[in-house]
Amino acid sequence: MLIVFNPAAGAGRQRRLSRALGALRARGLAPQVAETRGPGDAAVLARSAAARGVPLVVAAGGDGTIAEVAAGLAGSAAALGVLPLGTANVLAWELGLPQAPDRAAAVIAAGRIATLRPGLARFADGSERLFVQMLGAGFDAAVVARLDLGLKRRIGRAAYVLESLRQMARYDFPPIAVTFDGVTTTAASAIVTKGRLYAGRYRIAPDARAAEPGFRLVLFRRSGALQAALAGAALPLGLIPRLPGVEIMPARRIRLAAAGAVPVQADGDPAGLLPVEVTDAPSPLGIVVP
Repeated sequence: MLIVFNPAAGAGRQRRLSRALGALRARGLAPQVAETRGPGDAAVLARSAAARGVPLVVAAGGDGTIAEVAAGLAGSAAALGVLPLGTANVLAWELGLPQAPDRAAAVIAAGRIATLRPGLARFADGSERLFVQMLGAGFDAAVVARLDLGLKRRIGRAAYVLESLRQMARYDFPPIAVTFDGVTTTAASAIVTKGRLYAGRYRIAPDARAAEPGFRLVLFRRSGALQAALAGAALPLGLIPRLPGVEIMPARRIRLAAAGAVPVQADGDPAGLLPVEVTDAPSPLGIVVP
């Protein structure tokens, strides 16, 4: 197997990776580690490994790193493994993967292969972005776009809370035109999700299934700082689906557009600006699960 790791993620993640490597070697495995040097490297390393016939490529990092590795493996026979070393680790929680490095290594060594159906975002400039868990447009993407990454490394999820408070005072909530499966409507913010969870273990779309085609489209109809604050309070309580002004529906093909420069995030990383079209990726991906 090949493990793809971002060494710039910090000493804490390096220590957790070392624990995982020790657990894999204790099981008689000899994993190779490839380190990234910048954005896009994880996809290149994964694509090269798959082309060489490496059967398992492991993403050691957060959801953004996992999505990059998945993009590199798209269309190949190689399976995806996950060592959840990120801040939120949403996909790992979604699939029931252990958070402890040694237990996650045990899954990689002896787990089964399940099906993951990534989403694919296409932007107006012709670029594409594969995502494994969710894509957001509007307020949450503004938070991600302006997040202080140094602060995130120091204090973790609390950095998102602080930036959310800043954006409540600054973001002007321009309307988003939403078209899905022949229906056209508007929203203040939108989240397109493959899974049930968001920002960690917080439930946002209870009926979503990562292994099935299609998405759950979560529309936040109401705009403004007060509504954003209510959503922030409802999220850790699992109450987003019951929040007034929130609608959740199944969708297969989605287009999001806006008159202004509305940001987009994918798997917790900045992904560009609207408009964007979202569909299932052309082919599913094998992923190692317990």
